[in-house]
Amino acid sequence: MSKKPKIVAELGRPETPAETAARKAENSRLYKSRKTINNLVYSLLVTVGLVAVIYFLVPRADGEPNWQVDYVAQSEIASKSLGESLLVPAMPEQWRANAAELRNATNGQVTSWYIGFISPSDKFIAFNEAFDANETWVANELKDYPATGTVTIDGQQWTVYDNRSMNDAGNVEYAMVTTLGRSTVVLYGTADDAEFEQLATSITADLRSEQ
Repeated sequence: MSKKPKIVAELGRPETPAETAARKAENSRLYKSRKTINNLVYSLLVTVGLVAVIYFLVPRADGEPNWQVDYVAQSEIASKSLGESLLVPAMPEQWRANAAELRNATNGQVTSWYIGFISPSDKFIAFNEAFDANETWVANELKDYPATGTVTIDGQQWTVYDNRSMNDAGNVEYAMVTTLGRSTVVLYGTADDAEFEQLATSITADLRSEQ
């Protein structure tokens, strides 16, 4: 005997072949949809887990970074390496250094003694001293900005580069350059005139004593 078709409760009769095909297709669609959502959730969990692992494995400094670099001690090391007596600005405690090192120009012909200062007003001033520097080195340090005037501080004349009216001057908003003997000193940054003058004054006497 052939098996009688199963009566579907919702219909009160057996399904037609078309209804059976439609039901199976809908069930298949729902299964695939649930599978896609499950995969998405699983992928998100895996991603979150990996991010958590990376976060806890990467070492991080405790507390605030130490921006107080001992530039006086670094100057002694740099002086021995360069074989030259270097200028070391004697700045008050409110002035902090976040870098102190020897830097080579891109052409490798000029090495400069660099200190990055954070002023009492939390502005930046870079100090650079180079020996036997050329105009190209100065231009590269100051992004080829033209000079805008001169100023005399403690008897020493400085060429001024005032770029504060420019929108994209970056850290070269203001700069001062002076040369005495073999030494060329470049100051540039975002501080005000008074702080630039304070830094320039601190090195004038030492600059002259080295000549």
